[in-house]
Parts: sequence; C-alpha cells; structure tokens
Amino acid sequence: MPVNALFAAHPSRWAIYQPALTAAFARAGVDVDLRQDFAPEAVDYIIYAPNSDLQDFRPYTRAKAVLNLWAGVEKIVGNTTLTQPLARMVDAGMTDGMVEWVLGHVMRHHLGMDQDIVNPTHRWQPHVPPLARDRPVTVLGLGELGTAAARAIAQVGFPVTGWSRSPKSIPGLTTHAGPEGLTQALKSAQILVLLLPDTPATTGILKADTLAMLPRGAMILNPGRGPLIDDDALIAALDSGQIGHATLDVFRTEPLPADHPFWRHPKVTVTPHIASETRPGSASDTIAENIRRGEAGEPFLYLVDRSRGY
Repeated sequence: MPVNALFAAHPSRWAIYQPALTAAFARAGVDVDLRQDFAPEAVDYIIYAPNSDLQDFRPYTRAKAVLNLWAGVEKIVGNTTLTQPLARMVDAGMTDGMVEWVLGHVMRHHLGMDQDIVNPTHRWQPHVPPLARDRPVTVLGLGELGTAAARAIAQVGFPVTGWSRSPKSIPGLTTHAGPEGLTQALKSAQILVLLLPDTPATTGILKADTLAMLPRGAMILNPGRGPLIDDDALIAALDSGQIGHATLDVFRTEPLPADHPFWRHPKVTVTPHIASETRPGSASDTIAENIRRGEAGEPFLYLVDRSRGY
C-alpha cells in the first residue's frame, strides 16, 4: 500500500512540486499517494511550507514527520501543536545557489566593481584591489550553507574565518565559537557574510557594538536572515563610514517596504530574497529520501533541534 503524503504548501506551488515529487518518489523507490487534501488521521507525512494554511498539527496523529520545504524553520519551530519530528530542507540546488550568490558578491566588493559599473561622470579612475590572499573574509554561521560558502571563498584564495555558536573544525578555515570567538571573527573581517539562522540567540547579532568591532570600511553581505541586523545601527555605521557597503538579500519585513531607507541609501544594495531559492527537483529528492528512510525505519535526515531553533 502507498504511504499518504499531504502537500501542505501554498496552492500555487502544487503545479511545480507535484511532478517533481512524483518523479523523485519513483527514483527513490517509494510508493506515495501525494495529495493536497487528506483526512488528517490518514496522513503519514506532511510536506510543508510555513506559509501554508495548516497551523494546527494535532489532528495528524498518524504523521511520522513534517518535512519542511524551506531551509528556515523559524516560522514553524515554535508551533506548540507540532509534536511530530520536523526536518528542515537541505537541498543541493539551494546550496549551490547560495554559494554562487555569496561568491559573486564577495568578488564584486573585493574587486571594487561598483566603481566601474556605476561611473556617471565617466572619469578614468584606476584602482587596484589587493589580492584575495590579502583580503580576510568572515562567515558567521557554519551550517550547511555557511560551510559551503566559506569553502568556496577559501578556494579562490581568501583567508576565511568562520564562526558558529558551538566549536567546529573545518579544514582550510580558521574557526571560532562563542561570545569571545565572535569578537575574534569580526575584528579581521574586511568582508563579512551572515549565514546564521534566525533564533533568539542570533537576533540583532550585528548591532552598534558588534559593527564597531569590524575593520573600518568593511563590507557586509546578508543572505541569511533579516533580523540578524539592527537596521538603524547599520544605517548609522554606513553613514559614519564604519561600514563601507551592505548588500542585503533578506529583511525583517518582506517585501521590503517602499519607504524603507535601505532603498535610498547609496551604500546599500537590495536584492529581493533571491540568494538561495529551493529548487523543486533537488528538494524533491531530499523529501523522497526522508520518506524512504521513514518507511525503512532509518533515522530522518536534517532533523531540527527545537531547543536551538534550527
């Protein structure tokens, strides 16, 4: 008999995911009845996006797991009705997309490309950047995405420091952890990349005092989560020259309101949450593998530690 998988995401995503998931189930060798509507007591797995109408998980008494379609789980992890195992999305396509966005903007800032691309006076302005080996980069957050991005940056030749809440050892990177390690990680960062999850411990991690720890003129990239940055403190640091530029992909409110000062600030680049989109094909393989594991009695991949919030 097939297992019953409820697709609980925005209805507009069904046309995209239904064929991708069906193909992934076939590749994984699992027999799945995938629908947008089941009697709750008949559901074995919930394929979920936090913008779904499903917010009360109590009727889903048979469900073995909730399989999130998004990497971020901050909008669901605190749901007190959710007692089933929760798996976050780790998707090869999403990881590749994030690496490409981060590496592209690191190189853009390292080479000073904006000076040449935006040159309204058409002035001849020679500028020679340092070599990558002389430009320290720090990545805050060494999960799947942060580690992949840090390794890619290091492969180009940049000296890369990584910071995480708990100690990690990653070949080719200098790593720090904890509050004291954060100071060490920030003080050398000519380019800073934020790839932390949004948790109570990380909200506002970049504020006036931590921004002041960075080298003067440092560049900031935030493709992680909007609440990691205190917006007002960042604008003040940009205005004073403490921060040279901020390229931001995520925001406290999305879409970013038209009257937000980030839109008008000459030292801010806004990208519309495009750094790392879930790719239906590769994401469906992750979902299919977890259902295969659940049916085989094997541990689920990418389970969320709810005490940490990720």
